[in-house]
Amino acid sequence: MAFHRLAATPDTVRVGVFDAAIPPVLTVASGDTVEIETVNGARRVFPPPGSPFAPTPAMLAIDAAEIHRAPGHIVTGPVAVAGAEPGDTLEVRIDAVALGADWGFCGFRPLAGTLPHDFERPFLTHIAIDRARRTCRMPYGLELPLAPFFGVMGVAPPPRYGRISTVEPREHGGNIDCKELVAGTSLFLPVWAPGGLFSTGDGHGLQGDGEVCINALETCLTGTFTFVLHRRAEGAAPLLYPRAETPGHFISLGLDADLDEAMRKALREMIAFICARSALSREEAYQLCSLAVDFRVTQTVNGEKGVHGLLKRGLLF
Repeated sequence: MAFHRLAATPDTVRVGVFDAAIPPVLTVASGDTVEIETVNGARRVFPPPGSPFAPTPAMLAIDAAEIHRAPGHIVTGPVAVAGAEPGDTLEVRIDAVALGADWGFCGFRPLAGTLPHDFERPFLTHIAIDRARRTCRMPYGLELPLAPFFGVMGVAPPPRYGRISTVEPREHGGNIDCKELVAGTSLFLPVWAPGGLFSTGDGHGLQGDGEVCINALETCLTGTFTFVLHRRAEGAAPLLYPRAETPGHFISLGLDADLDEAMRKALREMIAFICARSALSREEAYQLCSLAVDFRVTQTVNGEKGVHGLLKRGLLF
């Protein structure tokens, strides 16, 4: 088991796309740990001259390289896990999440967000971050505690999809934007391409469920991840959708352009999880979901909306 560092540089990041054809920038073995630096924010959101905040050196280097920019996120990777094959499951253990800047931003624009027609002008705020105290302070004085996590964590999508945007989360993960996925969480991703090809970015210092205006507290983060490959046993059904386990909960995810359908997917995934991990029937699992599982709106702004279900640890197993 080895430890690796992957800095965010023009050679290790890309903008706006997932694609199984993108070659890895690093290959590791199952059980290895990788510290991955990410940046968040292009020139259009840099603080103006005279601001007390400044872009990080990594942000400036990536901006100066003028990397081709599709709409979407700056992600670091991909990281390949040797031996990973389609049908396997990649467990991504989020060991630590460190703040990488003393500021972040939050903004919106017309025709985007949950209320695309209610606001006529763009609105952008730069927000001070106190890394030592793990708080941020709004310009109007409100101080908020931070709970940093990565909005984007995903493997390569099925090769038949070709090149797709980082904006919409899908069965490969990607822009999940689930605030529960903090340090101490394991994210389980189905492998669709050899090596898995994990990438991450879209650092969030703080987010409410829904991420309603289109941004969270967007900032630079550095994550420490341990990659564990789970090979599919002969005859076993493969994992087809991301799942997660936090210190307190088991999490199912549902993603769809229709919020009702996202809810149904999250519910079906939780029923399947309960049946796989217990002796309960589907009928009993469905009933238990109504009694003991909390379903929350993850985000409503990424085209594919999200719902996540939370089953408290210790109730069944």
